[in-house]
Amino acid sequence: MPIIKTGFPGLLIFEPAVFEDGRGYFFESYNENVFTKEGIDIRFVQDNQARSSYGVIRGLHYQLDPHAQTKLIRVLSGTILDVVVDIRKGSPTYGKTYTLELSAENKKQLLVPKGFAHGYSVLTETAEVFYKCDEFYNKASEGGIRYNDPALHIDWKIATDKAAISDKDLQYTSLVNCKNNFVFER
Repeated sequence: MPIIKTGFPGLLIFEPAVFEDGRGYFFESYNENVFTKEGIDIRFVQDNQARSSYGVIRGLHYQLDPHAQTKLIRVLSGTILDVVVDIRKGSPTYGKTYTLELSAENKKQLLVPKGFAHGYSVLTETAEVFYKCDEFYNKASEGGIRYNDPALHIDWKIATDKAAISDKDLQYTSLVNCKNNFVFER
């Protein structure tokens, strides 16, 4: 499973080896030994799955320390634009965004470490997103950044009149004003 560095410390892309023939395909979506060999020591404790329709924008979400989550994200059907923002104070990429199309077709996965806000937009009629987390969900630790914070310059690839955003996500504030206790560690 090749691992690609993104230029954001800790943010990695996984491109699994896919074996295809007339019957279909097979690939290992996760193998702890592969991660360990790359120096990534993560114990996943929770799997989440969501199905959404075209135009849905989810995020930008995170959980504060000590309940912060590392996530391994992939798409089971459809295509999404996955978006992350580095919110670790002192990081060389603090306040910068990274986007990547994840799809059932390309089978890429994104490893999002603690200290990033995460969200995605659905670019196809529907999409099913699956992600592993290394910490359990903790409602009291929820945090977020408004999806359209002008300082972040995020192009969600969804027309404004087609965007579907939850009331909760519309209540989030800008990166500058968000509650955040993440500090970059080298």
